[in-house]
Amino acid sequence: MPVVYSVLAVLAAYLLGSLSFAVIVSRAMGLNDPRTYGSKNPGATNVLRSGSKAAAVVTLLLDAVKGWLPVVLVRWFGEPWGMGEFTLALVGLAAFLGHLWPVFFRFEGGKGVATALGVLVGISAWLGLVLGLLWLAVAAVSRYSSLASLSAAVLSPVAYVLASGLLWNAERPVTGAIVVMAALLVWRHKENITRLIQGKESRLGSKGKAAQGAPGAAQPPAPQGTHKARPKKHKH
Repeated sequence: MPVVYSVLAVLAAYLLGSLSFAVIVSRAMGLNDPRTYGSKNPGATNVLRSGSKAAAVVTLLLDAVKGWLPVVLVRWFGEPWGMGEFTLALVGLAAFLGHLWPVFFRFEGGKGVATALGVLVGISAWLGLVLGLLWLAVAAVSRYSSLASLSAAVLSPVAYVLASGLLWNAERPVTGAIVVMAALLVWRHKENITRLIQGKESRLGSKGKAAQGAPGAAQPPAPQGTHKARPKKHKH
């Protein structure tokens, strides 16, 4: 029976992760589908291109919560049901995979940064805080959201292992899950990596070509009606 409970927990985590809040929040707030404009990525950064900061913040929080919730539920209540660190690692990974390939949205998901952060906070609030501060520091200095995300992704398993025994105790199953999430985050950012190398990546706060077509973006003024030319008077 403990195996059955673990399988059900992993399945529930995947289904929760499959809720694409970028799309759900945008529809609820009367905005266009984020998969149709900008980077076409259903995530908080692309929702921000709609011009609605509120929608972007709500999307960010909900995407993080769906990664955090399954992990903390297993941590708080899983032990009496035979769910330990292995199940905890699997539910975190399942929620993350649900965001990347959501069953409810034709398996077209986002890059998973906010959901991964939620999983890490569920594993250890201190771990989430350290990596969240790292993201903020890199973003503040470079003005590249993608570079900040890549830095946090690559350093997440390193920080988890090296700081073990100080603020948290590293577990092998959890380490494995973090390594997989980090690798997938880098892979999902492969286009951003190419643009960073080429110097074409858009910076935070800039209005590049990616923002064109987004709802709420400034539109060129409509051409004014042409005036009819007055007929010339002919001298008799």
